[in-house]
Amino acid sequence: MNIFGSINKVNPLISYRSCPAAGWDALLSSCRLGCAIGYTLLLCILISCDTPVGMKEQTDTPTSGEVNIVVDESYSMLFDTEIYTFQSLYVNAHVHAKFLPENEALAALMTDSAKVAVINRPLTAEERKAFEAKNLFPIETKIAEDAIAFVVNNDNPDTNLTFEEMTRILAGMDTSWKKVNKNASLDGLRIIFDNPNSSNSRYISTFSKETKLPSNAFAVKSNPEVIDYVCEHKNALGVVSVNWISDRDDSISRGFLKKVKVIGISKAGNEEKFYKPYQAYIKTKEYSFCRDVYMINRQTRAGLGMGFVSFVAGDKGQRIILKMGLIPAIAPTRMVEISR
Repeated sequence: MNIFGSINKVNPLISYRSCPAAGWDALLSSCRLGCAIGYTLLLCILISCDTPVGMKEQTDTPTSGEVNIVVDESYSMLFDTEIYTFQSLYVNAHVHAKFLPENEALAALMTDSAKVAVINRPLTAEERKAFEAKNLFPIETKIAEDAIAFVVNNDNPDTNLTFEEMTRILAGMDTSWKKVNKNASLDGLRIIFDNPNSSNSRYISTFSKETKLPSNAFAVKSNPEVIDYVCEHKNALGVVSVNWISDRDDSISRGFLKKVKVIGISKAGNEEKFYKPYQAYIKTKEYSFCRDVYMINRQTRAGLGMGFVSFVAGDKGQRIILKMGLIPAIAPTRMVEISR
């Protein structure tokens, strides 16, 4: 028995009027099932097209997942604290940090080994073009103002230098303490910095006409090693990032300050007053050797990299920067209610 009833021989299509109710319902059900299967297949195709072949599906959010970042070694103490606090607040977030010299940190960012880099300068025009050639447009966020600190041995009597004297030393023009101060008891002068590829070495080289390090400049491996070297050698002049010695509540910073002395430096053209790299003088630029700190994020979508940058640039992250002795890019606010 034909459940669809008679078939019009002239028109091969099923006649609506000749279909019994049960047969018509069965036909509609099969059509609905076919449509459902079709929509499902279409959805699967669209989803597969959204994630290109060979690429992992992005699973991180601004407060969860995993992300790799690279940090200039000068800021390892600061970012150990920032990461610890961020992960304490967002327990499903895992920020994996590597502390590297500046050149290596930028190379990791360029090759996508890391989504975020922390360095103390913005990208150069050439670096930005290199990213844009890969259709990448990194976001730069200023998070702090930093300074270079100069430290000497505790037995060195020269604790204040003019801006001109310091720039002559960094340019390699004065290579002896006796040239700086004819009454000095020390003779040779060695400039000690953390790493040949570090931001500190780059900073020193900018004072030379040839943009290179002076012949009496030598590298160790880290900021703590700079301080240890200066502690053991009377004629050494150490170059370190100020956050290694600026947190008076931190036992490590206090330990470093017992080993060496921090030099005061005058402003250019004014030899009457000397300034040490304290927060107030960094902010007012009365201390001359200052620089800015940036977080550079190549993850332009709303992932964990962007979430962590937002945290560091936000109120809680900026308070940590203030506590560490640097100048926050955005001053933390404090609301005071006054009642009569």
